Amino acid sequence: MIKRDIICIGASAGGLEAVRDIISKWESPIPAAVFVVIHSPSDAFSALPHILARADTLPAVHPSSGDEIEHGCIYAAPPDHHLIIQDSRVILSSGPKENLVRPAIDPLFRSAAEAYGPRVVGVVLSGTLDDGTAGLMTIKRHGGVTIAQEPAEAAFPGMPESAIENSAADIILPVAGIADELWALANTPVDESGIVAMMESSERDIIDKEINAQIEGKREGVPSTLACPDCGGVLWELRDGDMIRYRCHTGHLLSMDSLAQGISEKTEDALWNAVRVLQEKAMLHRRMANMPSRKRHPDLIAESERQADEADKEANILLEMLKKIPETKDR
Repeated sequence: MIKRDIICIGASAGGLEAVRDIISKWESPIPAAVFVVIHSPSDAFSALPHILARADTLPAVHPSSGDEIEHGCIYAAPPDHHLIIQDSRVILSSGPKENLVRPAIDPLFRSAAEAYGPRVVGVVLSGTLDDGTAGLMTIKRHGGVTIAQEPAEAAFPGMPESAIENSAADIILPVAGIADELWALANTPVDESGIVAMMESSERDIIDKEINAQIEGKREGVPSTLACPDCGGVLWELRDGDMIRYRCHTGHLLSMDSLAQGISEKTEDALWNAVRVLQEKAMLHRRMANMPSRKRHPDLIAESERQADEADKEANILLEMLKKIPETKDR
């Protein structure tokens, strides 16, 4: 008999309040270890443990790499580190970003499934795009239980909707129902013999195998014509049922939605860079036109002014394009 005592919760935009509501509904320490990943900027100060902790009944920490996992504790991913579970310990990783973020939800879910199999419960809450979907699918294949927040209740329904649309969620509930379900799962023994789990290679093993295969010219599949928005490397297409993901040999892993978001961000960066260069060109040519040495050469002055005007015109065209780009939502 086993209990579902490894609870992994992933959230992004609008998800912090949902996580707090789940934890606050437990009247006594839950007999499980709780792991929380909420997307955050890499350079942000995090007060997440203070926000999530419940006095002495359920402490919350940003763990140190190598800490042993204990029941009745919340382990929150610190900024700029993936939260990984390995050999009954917490590992903090500064490895490649996944879905454009670090910490990402998928690495936690995937590593938990590989380490604890059917003992894992994965929960996806409010957030944009689709981080967590692939991780939930891995938890399911290892015999664990997967839960998605009811999208109509989520502040940003993208992540739970993705989990549901890809058949990655066993259970769909509002936050209050999720709290009750997690409590029940952690306190109810399950006959492990009735659980079908599919053991898989770890993600790191898969990456190492693919790199070696590429070196030997034996890598299966065809590389895409797309470049990784994080490092510029060639992306290889991966299929997981109906879900398509992309991975470069460095290890950056992206869903289609995250890749589209990354390309959009790179496009905007390139446009702003072009605006800067054109504005600098206009300033330089106007400076050249006003040089005393050019007073005797009206043709050179006219050419400098023409090039300055042309650069200003092109920069204004790009600025109008940039105005039409919608603001990026918090992830």
